[in-house]
Amino acid sequence: MDTAHIEGLIGMLTVLGILVLMVLPSVIGIARDRRIDRQLREAGRGRREPEVLGPTGRSARAQRYLTTTVTHHS
Repeated sequence: MDTAHIEGLIGMLTVLGILVLMVLPSVIGIARDRRIDRQLREAGRGRREPEVLGPTGRSARAQRYLTTTVTHHS
């Protein structure tokens, strides 16, 4: 190989190296986000409560958030 071919190969490898260095943080971030999403899904599956019906036949979860109104009597 002559000098021109070697310089061309070095230039190509340099550009490829720079491209890898620019893309690598994005690939690492995507892999990290996917791992976190998987962990959140697994944690959500283990945390679900069974559906419990209250005395009115409605979900106990729905009854938990009912409020009442208190009025002032003179």
